[in-house]
Amino acid sequence: MTAASPDVTPRDRIIVALDLPSVAVADKLVWQLGDSITFYKIGYQLGYAGGLSFAQDLIKSGKKVFFDLKLHDIGNTVNKGVESIVNSGATFLTVHAYPQTMKAALDAARGSKLKILAVTILTSYNDTDVTEAGYVGNARDQVKRKSEQACALGIDGIVCSAEESEMLRPIVGPTRLLVTPGIRPAGAESGDQKRIMTPAAAVRAGSDYLVVGRPITGVADPKAAADAIVQEVAEATQS
Repeated sequence: MTAASPDVTPRDRIIVALDLPSVAVADKLVWQLGDSITFYKIGYQLGYAGGLSFAQDLIKSGKKVFFDLKLHDIGNTVNKGVESIVNSGATFLTVHAYPQTMKAALDAARGSKLKILAVTILTSYNDTDVTEAGYVGNARDQVKRKSEQACALGIDGIVCSAEESEMLRPIVGPTRLLVTPGIRPAGAESGDQKRIMTPAAAVRAGSDYLVVGRPITGVADPKAAADAIVQEVAEATQS
Protein backbone atom coordinates (compact mmCIF):
# COMPACT_ATOMS: atom_id res chain seq x y z
CA MET A 1 0.00 0.00 0.00
CA THR A 2 1.29 3.49 -0.88
CA ALA A 3 0.00 7.03 -0.57
CA ALA A 4 0.89 8.06 -4.11
CA SER A 5 -2.12 9.11 -6.15
CA PRO A 6 -3.30 6.56 -8.73
CA ASP A 7 -2.59 9.16 -11.44
CA VAL A 8 1.14 9.10 -10.48
CA THR A 9 2.73 6.91 -13.15
CA PRO A 10 5.80 4.72 -12.55
CA ARG A 11 7.84 7.31 -14.44
CA ASP A 12 6.64 10.11 -12.15
CA ARG A 13 7.63 8.13 -9.06
CA ILE A 14 11.35 8.26 -9.96
CA ILE A 15 13.18 11.36 -8.71
CA VAL A 16 16.63 11.81 -10.21
CA ALA A 17 19.13 13.36 -7.80
CA LEU A 18 21.04 16.11 -9.58
CA ASP A 19 24.03 15.84 -7.25
CA LEU A 20 26.28 17.38 -9.87
CA PRO A 21 28.98 20.07 -9.88
CA SER A 22 27.40 22.65 -12.19
CA VAL A 23 24.23 23.77 -13.90
CA ALA A 24 25.82 23.01 -17.27
CA VAL A 25 26.36 19.36 -16.31
CA ALA A 26 22.86 19.12 -14.84
CA ASP A 27 21.27 20.72 -17.89
CA LYS A 28 23.03 18.25 -20.18
CA LEU A 29 21.78 15.32 -18.11
CA VAL A 30 18.20 16.61 -18.11
CA TRP A 31 18.40 16.97 -21.88
CA GLN A 32 19.75 13.40 -22.20
CA LEU A 33 16.95 12.01 -20.04
CA GLY A 34 14.26 13.87 -21.98
CA ASP A 35 10.75 12.61 -21.27
CA SER A 36 12.02 9.56 -19.38
CA ILE A 37 12.16 11.58 -16.13
CA THR A 38 9.75 14.24 -14.88
CA PHE A 39 11.02 14.84 -11.33
CA TYR A 40 14.42 16.11 -10.16
CA LYS A 41 16.06 16.59 -6.76
CA ILE A 42 18.36 19.53 -6.09
CA GLY A 43 20.52 19.42 -2.98
CA TYR A 44 23.52 21.23 -1.60
CA GLN A 45 26.03 20.55 -4.34
CA LEU A 46 24.03 21.89 -7.26
CA GLY A 47 22.01 24.29 -5.16
CA TYR A 48 25.11 26.25 -4.19
CA ALA A 49 26.34 26.19 -7.80
CA GLY A 50 23.35 27.96 -9.36
CA GLY A 51 20.85 25.16 -8.92
CA LEU A 52 18.22 27.26 -7.18
CA SER A 53 17.82 29.38 -10.32
CA PHE A 54 18.10 26.28 -12.51
CA ALA A 55 15.13 24.86 -10.64
CA GLN A 56 13.00 27.66 -12.05
CA ASP A 57 13.92 26.59 -15.59
CA LEU A 58 12.98 23.01 -14.78
CA ILE A 59 9.62 24.05 -13.35
CA LYS A 60 8.86 26.31 -16.32
CA SER A 61 9.58 23.40 -18.67
CA GLY A 62 6.99 21.25 -16.87
CA LYS A 63 9.30 19.27 -14.58
CA LYS A 64 8.82 18.89 -10.84
CA VAL A 65 11.50 19.88 -8.34
CA PHE A 66 12.37 18.44 -4.94
CA PHE A 67 14.56 20.79 -2.89
CA ASP A 68 16.56 18.52 -0.60
CA LEU A 69 17.86 21.28 1.66
CA LYS A 70 17.29 19.58 5.04
CA LEU A 71 16.49 22.86 6.74
CA HIS A 72 17.13 23.13 10.48
CA ASP A 73 17.44 26.42 12.32
CA ILE A 74 15.48 28.60 14.71
CA GLY A 75 11.79 28.60 13.89
CA ASN A 76 11.62 32.09 12.38
CA THR A 77 14.53 31.43 10.03
CA VAL A 78 13.03 28.15 8.84
CA ASN A 79 9.63 29.80 8.39
CA LYS A 80 10.97 32.62 6.22
CA GLY A 81 13.10 30.25 4.18
CA VAL A 82 10.13 28.02 3.46
CA GLU A 83 8.05 31.04 2.43
CA SER A 84 10.62 31.73 -0.30
CA ILE A 85 10.59 28.12 -1.44
CA VAL A 86 6.78 28.13 -1.62
CA ASN A 87 7.06 30.97 -4.13
CA SER A 88 9.50 28.97 -6.27
CA GLY A 89 6.86 26.41 -7.27
CA ALA A 90 8.81 23.44 -5.91
CA THR A 91 6.90 20.25 -5.08
CA PHE A 92 8.88 18.79 -2.15
CA LEU A 93 11.18 20.25 0.51
CA THR A 94 13.09 18.43 3.23
CA VAL A 95 13.59 19.60 6.80
CA HIS A 96 15.22 17.77 9.68
CA ALA A 97 12.73 15.98 11.94
CA TYR A 98 13.01 18.27 14.96
CA PRO A 99 9.59 19.39 16.24
CA GLN A 100 10.25 23.14 16.23
CA THR A 101 11.74 22.98 12.73
CA MET A 102 8.88 20.91 11.31
CA LYS A 103 6.23 23.13 12.85
CA ALA A 104 7.80 26.29 11.44
CA ALA A 105 8.07 24.75 7.97
CA LEU A 106 4.49 23.45 8.01
CA ASP A 107 3.18 26.83 9.12
CA ALA A 108 4.93 28.56 6.20
CA ALA A 109 3.76 26.00 3.64
CA ARG A 110 0.14 25.87 4.80
CA GLY A 111 -2.29 26.47 1.93
CA SER A 112 0.35 25.94 -0.76
CA LYS A 113 1.16 22.95 -2.96
CA LEU A 114 4.60 22.49 -1.34
CA LYS A 115 4.93 19.20 0.55
CA ILE A 116 7.18 19.20 3.62
CA LEU A 117 9.15 15.99 4.10
CA ALA A 118 10.86 15.13 7.37
CA VAL A 119 14.34 13.59 7.38
CA THR A 120 14.65 11.26 10.37
CA ILE A 121 17.94 9.33 10.23
CA LEU A 122 20.12 9.68 7.13
CA THR A 123 20.37 6.59 4.93
CA SER A 124 24.16 6.77 5.22
CA TYR A 125 23.82 6.05 8.95
CA ASN A 126 23.82 2.59 10.47
CA ASP A 127 23.37 1.69 14.15
CA THR A 128 27.00 2.53 14.98
CA ASP A 129 26.66 5.98 13.42
CA VAL A 130 23.45 6.60 15.37
CA THR A 131 25.17 5.71 18.65
CA GLU A 132 28.16 7.90 17.83
CA ALA A 133 25.77 10.80 17.14
CA GLY A 134 24.51 10.52 20.72
CA TYR A 135 21.12 8.91 20.12
CA VAL A 136 19.74 6.24 22.44
CA GLY A 137 18.61 3.11 20.62
CA ASN A 138 19.32 1.88 17.11
CA ALA A 139 18.59 3.56 13.76
CA ARG A 140 15.23 1.83 13.37
CA ASP A 141 14.07 2.97 16.83
CA GLN A 142 15.01 6.56 16.07
CA VAL A 143 13.28 6.54 12.67
CA LYS A 144 10.10 5.27 14.31
CA ARG A 145 10.15 7.81 17.14
CA LYS A 146 10.93 10.77 14.90
CA SER A 147 8.29 9.70 12.38
CA GLU A 148 5.65 9.51 15.10
CA GLN A 149 6.54 13.05 16.19
CA ALA A 150 6.40 14.26 12.58
CA CYS A 151 2.97 12.73 11.99
CA ALA A 152 1.61 14.25 15.19
CA LEU A 153 2.59 17.67 13.83
CA GLY A 154 0.91 17.01 10.46
CA ILE A 155 3.95 16.40 8.25
CA ASP A 156 3.26 15.64 4.56
CA GLY A 157 5.76 12.81 4.30
CA ILE A 158 8.86 11.10 5.59
CA VAL A 159 12.20 10.53 3.90
CA CYS A 160 13.26 7.04 4.90
CA SER A 161 15.29 4.05 3.91
CA ALA A 162 13.28 1.51 1.91
CA GLU A 163 14.12 -0.94 4.71
CA GLU A 164 11.88 1.17 6.95
CA SER A 165 8.96 1.78 4.53
CA GLU A 166 7.04 -1.31 5.55
CA MET A 167 7.47 -0.47 9.23
CA LEU A 168 6.46 3.17 8.73
CA ARG A 169 3.36 2.74 6.59
CA PRO A 170 1.12 1.80 9.55
CA ILE A 171 2.60 4.72 11.50
CA VAL A 172 2.22 7.42 8.83
CA GLY A 173 -1.11 6.11 7.54
CA PRO A 174 -2.44 5.86 3.99
CA THR A 175 -2.17 9.54 2.99
CA ARG A 176 1.35 10.56 3.98
CA LEU A 177 4.19 10.06 1.53
CA LEU A 178 7.24 7.85 1.99
CA VAL A 179 10.16 9.09 -0.11
CA THR A 180 13.12 6.76 -0.36
CA PRO A 181 16.74 7.57 -1.23
CA GLY A 182 19.44 4.91 -1.30
CA ILE A 183 17.86 3.12 -4.26
CA ARG A 184 20.25 0.80 -6.04
CA PRO A 185 19.27 -1.53 -8.91
CA ALA A 186 20.56 -5.08 -8.59
CA GLY A 187 24.30 -5.14 -9.28
CA ALA A 188 24.86 -1.41 -8.65
CA GLU A 189 27.48 -0.28 -6.15
CA SER A 190 26.14 0.90 -2.79
CA GLY A 191 28.52 3.89 -2.62
CA ASP A 192 28.20 5.71 0.72
CA GLN A 193 24.68 4.46 1.41
CA LYS A 194 24.30 1.79 4.10
CA ARG A 195 20.53 1.15 4.08
CA ILE A 196 19.67 0.45 0.45
CA MET A 197 17.15 -1.51 -1.63
CA THR A 198 16.28 -2.22 -5.26
CA PRO A 199 13.51 -0.15 -6.93
CA ALA A 200 11.06 -3.06 -7.10
CA ALA A 201 11.65 -4.07 -3.48
CA ALA A 202 11.21 -0.46 -2.31
CA VAL A 203 7.87 -0.14 -4.09
CA ARG A 204 6.65 -3.42 -2.67
CA ALA A 205 7.72 -2.25 0.80
CA GLY A 206 5.46 0.79 0.49
CA SER A 207 7.68 3.61 -0.82
CA ASP A 208 5.83 6.22 -2.89
CA TYR A 209 8.76 8.01 -4.54
CA LEU A 210 12.26 6.67 -5.20
CA VAL A 211 15.28 8.98 -5.28
CA VAL A 212 17.95 7.66 -7.66
CA GLY A 213 21.32 9.32 -8.18
CA ARG A 214 24.48 7.62 -9.35
CA PRO A 215 22.81 4.55 -10.93
CA ILE A 216 21.40 7.07 -13.46
CA THR A 217 23.70 10.10 -13.30
CA GLY A 218 26.94 8.14 -13.18
CA VAL A 219 26.50 5.74 -16.13
CA ALA A 220 27.33 6.01 -19.82
CA ASP A 221 23.70 5.87 -20.95
CA PRO A 222 21.56 7.59 -18.29
CA LYS A 223 18.36 7.43 -20.36
CA ALA A 224 18.60 3.66 -20.75
CA ALA A 225 19.29 3.30 -17.01
CA ALA A 226 16.31 5.50 -16.16
CA ASP A 227 14.01 3.62 -18.52
CA ALA A 228 15.07 0.30 -16.97
CA ILE A 229 14.29 1.54 -13.47
CA VAL A 230 10.91 2.91 -14.58
CA GLN A 231 10.11 -0.46 -16.12
CA GLU A 232 11.12 -2.24 -12.92
CA VAL A 233 8.82 0.03 -10.90
CA ALA A 234 5.98 -0.52 -13.37
CA GLU A 235 6.30 -4.29 -13.04
CA ALA A 236 6.44 -4.04 -9.24
CA THR A 237 3.26 -1.98 -9.09
CA GLN A 238 1.42 -4.50 -11.25
CA SER A 239 2.53 -7.59 -9.31
